[in-house]
Amino acid sequence: MEQPLILELEEWLDTPQGRYVAAWEATQFSGMVANAFGYHAIQIGLPHWDLLQANRIPHKARVAIEPGHGGLEPMVVAEPENLPFDTQSVDLLVLPHGLECAPNPHQVLREIERVLVPEGRVVISGFNPWSLWGARERLPGLDPLVPVPAPLQVSLPRLKDWFKLLSFELDRGRFGCYAPPSFTDAWLSRWAFMEKAGDRWWPVCGAVYVVSAVKRVASPTLVGPAWKRSRKPLRRRAAVAAGRQFNTRPGDI
Repeated sequence: MEQPLILELEEWLDTPQGRYVAAWEATQFSGMVANAFGYHAIQIGLPHWDLLQANRIPHKARVAIEPGHGGLEPMVVAEPENLPFDTQSVDLLVLPHGLECAPNPHQVLREIERVLVPEGRVVISGFNPWSLWGARERLPGLDPLVPVPAPLQVSLPRLKDWFKLLSFELDRGRFGCYAPPSFTDAWLSRWAFMEKAGDRWWPVCGAVYVVSAVKRVASPTLVGPAWKRSRKPLRRRAAVAAGRQFNTRPGDI
């Protein structure tokens, strides 16, 4: 039986290039989830990697696709396409490389939209197919640098289109990991200066990205019939005859 792609990615994160990517992504996830509030936070996939550590939401859980992977508790075993959570019950959801590793990424995103509360937040990471790493994946005869094939990688413009269809609003995001394709820690360290240069001069060429989006729900506008206001009849003032006197008694108005 072929191993699921997300499990291959889990093993890849322990390689030199995987640790390089994981360190950068962990920093971005921490910054994007730190100020998210609510009651329930969920991480889907890669449960051994705690990406909710910087968040203060009291109830947290991690979802694994197979039992025995992860080790962090509490943990739920489920498919990302069919999440065992109530509709509009989750305030924060993080998805590290979950779209590109899923057989049906559109269904995964629809499930995320279903379980998130209005104004709930989702944070997603993925490989950038238009980076130097992505270009290398398209060259024949070279060993792959990442476990996710280039055709399965979800570009940021495509992800933005999917967000719009489901009423998600992209509110922040970062590209990162600008080092040229390398297989050793030594070479990745030598290219460390590329991080600042790439972030300034060619930001869209980072090997990976992390984005945050908010679920927007339009508030209903009540439209009713235009009722006509009834006009009160104007009272006519009594004419006062000049030179005429009235005999008044106490109690009369």
